[in-house]
Amino acid sequence: MQFLDQAIEFQPLSGQATPTFTAQVTDDELQAFCQAVRHAQRRLVALWGSDQRDRHATHGYALHTAFDLVEGLVCLTLPLATENPTFPDLSQFFPAAKRMQRTVRDLLGATSEDSDQRPWLRHANWPEDHYPLRRDTPDAHFENQNEIYDFVRVEGDGVHEVAVGPIHAGIIEPGHFRFSVIGEGVLRLEERLGWKHKGIERRFVGMTLVEGAQLAGRVSGDSTVAYAWAYSQAAEAISQTTPPARALWLRALLLERERIANHLGDLGYLGNDVALAFGLMQFMRLKEDWVRLNATLFGHRLLMDRIIPGGVSVDLEPDGIQAINQQCHRVEQEVRSLKSIYDEHAGLQDRFLTTGCIPPPLAAQLGVIGLAGRASEQRWDQRCNHPCQPYVQLAPKMAIEANGDVAARALVRFAEIVESLNLIRTILRDLPSGALRAEVRSAADQRGFGWIEGWRGDILVALETGSDGKLRRGHCHDPSWQNWPALEHAVIDNIVPDFPLINKSFNLSYSGADL
Repeated sequence: MQFLDQAIEFQPLSGQATPTFTAQVTDDELQAFCQAVRHAQRRLVALWGSDQRDRHATHGYALHTAFDLVEGLVCLTLPLATENPTFPDLSQFFPAAKRMQRTVRDLLGATSEDSDQRPWLRHANWPEDHYPLRRDTPDAHFENQNEIYDFVRVEGDGVHEVAVGPIHAGIIEPGHFRFSVIGEGVLRLEERLGWKHKGIERRFVGMTLVEGAQLAGRVSGDSTVAYAWAYSQAAEAISQTTPPARALWLRALLLERERIANHLGDLGYLGNDVALAFGLMQFMRLKEDWVRLNATLFGHRLLMDRIIPGGVSVDLEPDGIQAINQQCHRVEQEVRSLKSIYDEHAGLQDRFLTTGCIPPPLAAQLGVIGLAGRASEQRWDQRCNHPCQPYVQLAPKMAIEANGDVAARALVRFAEIVESLNLIRTILRDLPSGALRAEVRSAADQRGFGWIEGWRGDILVALETGSDGKLRRGHCHDPSWQNWPALEHAVIDNIVPDFPLINKSFNLSYSGADL
C-alpha cells in the first residue's frame, strides 16, 4: 500500500463498496500518519468520537479518523483514556479538523490539544459537563441560555463589525456571520453555526440497520439520496448483503436526478443574487418540472426513502423511461440556451468573475472538496476516484475549473448538469432487469462504511453494531464540514453586498454539519 505505514497493522474490511482498511493507533502513529497523508496530497475525510467504556476495560473512549488514499478509505482508531480523554490536534495537518475536534469535545467530552477550546455545537443549550454521546448520559431538558461567544476581534482605525444572522429572511437555515470591515471591504469573516442541532447521532443508537436508513436520509434534505445510499452501503457491508444489479443502477439514476435538481436551483438563485430575475424564474421552472416528475414516477419530489438497505423501494416502468428521456432532452436544450444568456450577460459576468475567489493552492491547503473544490482545480469526485457500481461502467467525466471564483462554481454546475443528463440516458439504456432488493439481516459487533459523491461532495456514513445487532454508533459526515472554513477565506477583500452571492455559490449545508 503506497501511503500506509507498514508499522501499523491494517485490517481490510470485507463487503465494503469501497476498499476499506482499519487500524488501531497510538498518538504518535496517528500524527505520523497524518503527516504522511498530507505530504502525499491526500485528505482527511472525517473525524468523530465514540464511547467504548462498555467494551474496553483499558480505555473508555475512541477517536476515529477517516482518510482518502489511493488504495481506498482508511479509518484509524485512537483509544482515549476514561478520565480526562485527550487527543492530538490534527488541525495542524488538516485545517478542517478544527471544528470537528470542537464537536467531539461538545458531544463526548474528549478534548483535543488545540488551543481553540470554544464550544461549537453546544450554544449554552446544555451544561458544559453534559455530553450527549456518552452512553450513560440521560435524556434531559435544559432551559436555553444566552451564549456569550468569544469572536475573534479585528482592531484598528475604521474597523467595525457587521453581524448577520443567525435568523435570516425566508426559509434559509440559521447561521451567524460576523464580518470585520472597513467601509464595505471585508477584512475577516467568522462563522458561528450549530443552531440546527437535532441529536441525530444519539438517535441512531438502538435502531435496526433497516430503521436507520430513514434517519440518515433526513440529515440534509437536499441530499437525501446520497445519504441514504451511503448509509445503505454501510448497512450492507455489516450484513454482507449484495444489492441486485437493477437496484444499483436505479440508485445511480436517483442520485443524478438529485444532483441536477440542486444545480438547477442554484443556478437560478445565483442569477437572482445579481438581479437577473429572469434566470431565477427559468431555472426554477425547470427544477419544478424536474421534481414533479420525481413525484410522478417515484412517489416523492425529493426522493426520500427510495433507497433502502438491500436495494430500492421503487421500480421504473417503460413509460417512465420514455418520460425521463424526453425530459432530459428538453432540459439539456434549455440549459444550453440559458448558459449562453448567462455567458453573454455583462452585468452577471461582472459580478461573477473574480468574486469570492479560492485559488487552487489555497483550496488544496484548506482541503476544499466537492463542487467547490473542482471549481478550484481540486480533483475529488468519488464517482471517478473510488467508483462503486455502476459508476465503474458509467465512467463519468469530472468537471474541473481553475479560477475558483463564483463564475467557476457556476461553470462546474453547468458542466455537471450536462454530464449527469448523459449518465441518466446511459443508465436508462443499459438498465438491467431483475430484483429490486436483497434481504438485510442484523449482525452483531460489526463496522461498516458507506461513501458516496453527493451533489455538494462526498458523504461518509460510518456504522457500528452492538452485541444485539442494533446500532451502537452512527456517524454521518457532510462535505460542508470541509468547505465552510473556505467560505471565510473566499469573502476576504470582497465587499459585504457580495457575500450572499459568494455564499450561494458554495451553497453549503447547515444541518448536514450539525448532527
